[in-house]
Amino acid sequence: MQTIETPLLPKANKSMDDIETKVDELLSKMSLEEKVGQMRIVHAQIGVELGEDGQLVLSDHFKEQVKHGIAGIKNPGEHDSPETAARINNLLQKYLVENSLHGIPGMFVTESYNGVDATGTTDFSRPINMAASWNPELVQQVWDKVGREARARGMHMCHSPEADLIRDPRFGRMSEAFGEDTHLVKEMVVAAVKGVQGDYEGLSSTHIGAVTKHFAGYGQVEGGRNFASVQISERDLIDQILPPFKAAVQEAKTLGIMASHGDLNGIACHANKDLLTGILRDEWGFNGYTVSDANDIGRLFFFMNVAENEDHAALLGLEAGMNVDLYNEDCYVRLPRLARENPSLIPLIDKAAGNVLRTKFILGLFDNPYTDEAAASLISRAEDSLELALELDLDSLILLKNENNTLPISSTKPQKIALVGPLLKENTLSQFQEVAGESIEFLAEKGFALTNGDPNYPDLLTADECAPGMEKAVAAAAEADACILFVGGDEFTSKEAFFAFAIGDRASIDPVGEQVELFKRIKNLGKPVIVVLKHRRTLSINAFAADADAILDAWDPGEQGDRAIAMTLFGQSVPSGKLPATLPRTIGQLPFHYSQKKINYKKGYMFIENGPLYPFGYGLSYSSFEYANLTLSASEIDTEQSLTASITLSNTGKFTAKETVQLYIQDTHGSVIRPAKELKAFAKVQLEAGESQIVTFEITPEMLACTGADMVRKVEPGTFVVQIGGSSEDTMNASFLVK
Repeated sequence: MQTIETPLLPKANKSMDDIETKVDELLSKMSLEEKVGQMRIVHAQIGVELGEDGQLVLSDHFKEQVKHGIAGIKNPGEHDSPETAARINNLLQKYLVENSLHGIPGMFVTESYNGVDATGTTDFSRPINMAASWNPELVQQVWDKVGREARARGMHMCHSPEADLIRDPRFGRMSEAFGEDTHLVKEMVVAAVKGVQGDYEGLSSTHIGAVTKHFAGYGQVEGGRNFASVQISERDLIDQILPPFKAAVQEAKTLGIMASHGDLNGIACHANKDLLTGILRDEWGFNGYTVSDANDIGRLFFFMNVAENEDHAALLGLEAGMNVDLYNEDCYVRLPRLARENPSLIPLIDKAAGNVLRTKFILGLFDNPYTDEAAASLISRAEDSLELALELDLDSLILLKNENNTLPISSTKPQKIALVGPLLKENTLSQFQEVAGESIEFLAEKGFALTNGDPNYPDLLTADECAPGMEKAVAAAAEADACILFVGGDEFTSKEAFFAFAIGDRASIDPVGEQVELFKRIKNLGKPVIVVLKHRRTLSINAFAADADAILDAWDPGEQGDRAIAMTLFGQSVPSGKLPATLPRTIGQLPFHYSQKKINYKKGYMFIENGPLYPFGYGLSYSSFEYANLTLSASEIDTEQSLTASITLSNTGKFTAKETVQLYIQDTHGSVIRPAKELKAFAKVQLEAGESQIVTFEITPEMLACTGADMVRKVEPGTFVVQIGGSSEDTMNASFLVK
């Protein structure tokens, strides 16, 4: 078996001036076909595998697609072990380099929603869980591990993280993003990009580049439906949607940006020059590469109908500033011919290809295109990565209800506990047994599944189909002293709705199937019922909220999730998660993010209790916290000044615990109608029982600014209210004047 020599020492980062010189020199030698080759990414599924003899096997179709070079390959070795993937990627890279006239390597690209999307890597929780932790430092550590595991198996970029705001839980991709709030999403995205890129310093050797997506506004698709249109005012786009992307570019230095599947008020994002060039490059100074979402340049023609044919679609994308065509074999492959017919396109092609080549130099691929095959298995799933996965799961669990101090459960008192419900996993019982010890006897009975398990078009199981399992689950609960009920949703009830096949969005946010009926039957037994929610979208859980003795919201945790849940239920960890999205009572209340315009709260609805079931930022603890002495450093400032806000936080309970102190700003009057309040800062603080700490925030002019009636973003004079507390609805308030 052939072994490719791979240097183990990282290469020093080249200066950007040196890199620009090398890019220009390389472009001057390349043909049009070779430049356009650097503007395309193909998927390894079209023909990359390892033969039984350990040698690379490539299909003729794959060879044809990369014969002039290629920007990158998506997911090579994704179903193989880290060491095997490293070998495949080394051999694949060797083929690309040796078959390129100029020795140009390829970038190998993965996804990273909950760790590297590949076999043999650490399974972390989803981004929505990360947001629920309200712990950017921990999130950066997690993405640091993701970057290291990906680079070890020979990957160089990931189409992650998402900087979208998700405010409609009908949308099946809710768990891929960091929630509803601009500031929380911004902090999480910056942490993710910095982590996966090794704070930029690791890009040449140990980490991979981030492709932040979907630029911009994709989470605002109408009706919560994938590929639907997006209607966002220019003001809301500037003030709410763009800041996480801007921070990814300017603070975290993301190497890539992926455009949105959608449009912005009728202008397709993949053909939006104002967005991709004007805002992204001219205003923000982005010098990485832009990449289409899957096949979306072609969809300018055959789906969105803003291009007359594939030639026109390719021109629209190129002229707008779209550098790389992902997957589609019908659009950018036309550019060499189009450029010969119209030489004015060549500078645009040079710029796009140059952006990709610059990224490859930053990644150190020209110096060392290979990875250390022996190290791949040592880095992947290392012990500290597994420990970090558990820490993240523990930090993200949200205690929504704890009637009569039902939790934590005593592990010293002998008792029998039933673990039941459709979200029970195969290893749930064993993980609970390991945590709880010998005093607790567990009965495990899943009862029934939610759907038939079809990954593309799942059907809900009927009441008749669920009935036998329902009886088993209720019988197990009847035999126990208490019941822990695992309900919510799974990978079949909330998911991506792919373009040509599959659905993933829902018209309702009620718990699906027979879950509420199962809860009611178990509750009628008169035993304590602890609900554990596992889900990928916000659910209207009115029945559970009304009658459960306790509710622990776990969202979609990683491989250590059930262990973390058990540790929390049995008091080995104190819950500290906070809601990253408002929890409505019904879908009819949408839109329902907490930071809507103030006038939206004038009227409620008939026949329901108004307000959220649980507000944004909400989360209980086994301990208790008291806020006191809110103090501002000034009562008046001018538009260019900052001030500080301080509050005394005291742990008045019996447990060492963490509390997330949240700072909101309300602009009482403006030239435009302002949000009811906006999160501007937060701090996660750990205190011993009886301990107090003064928490101080700086309030800067940027935190007070908005885009006014004249479409200029600035601080407008007037009164501002500072609100600090444990959720968006539980705060102490103080005001100051901006002169």
